Amino acid sequence: MFKKIALAAVVLVAAVLLFAATRPDSIRVQRSTSIKAAPEKIFPLIADFHAWSAWSPWEKLDPAMKRTHSGAPSGKGAAYAWDGNNDVGAGRMEIAEVVPPSRITIKLDFSRPMEGHNTAEFTLVPKGDASEVTWTMVGPSPYLSKLIGLFLDMDKMIGKDFEAGLANLKALAEK
Repeated sequence: MFKKIALAAVVLVAAVLLFAATRPDSIRVQRSTSIKAAPEKIFPLIADFHAWSAWSPWEKLDPAMKRTHSGAPSGKGAAYAWDGNNDVGAGRMEIAEVVPPSRITIKLDFSRPMEGHNTAEFTLVPKGDASEVTWTMVGPSPYLSKLIGLFLDMDKMIGKDFEAGLANLKALAEK
């Protein structure tokens, strides 16, 4: 009886591990919102990391978070590093490309709680008296991320933060 239970447990664990290996090799999280403001008004709020404290969903999770700005004051080459509690972790972002006022691409590196290297992109498309703002993050999904993804929905987890950030950005830009 014990051998059958142990064998079933081993088979179950092996099946989970094998299934994780079949998961996609990359992650993609994307959210959009309509903001009643021109792209020219919204763009500086994203292209300047100093402005992120007013709308980023992670800024309020750790008031004691250490922040470091370096590189250009804003736009291409601007960098922002953070080191905070377990809710925000630690990492660094650098603006890699800007196409004013329609696109900002950011190189995003996490060092804690898990190492990760992703690309975030904001696109701003005028739509009448508003702008469609889309926040996308893409990156590789190593095996450990695939395994964790079986139990935690990364799109929902990160997506809710994107939704909160876009809502904050909307409130700020529409003032």
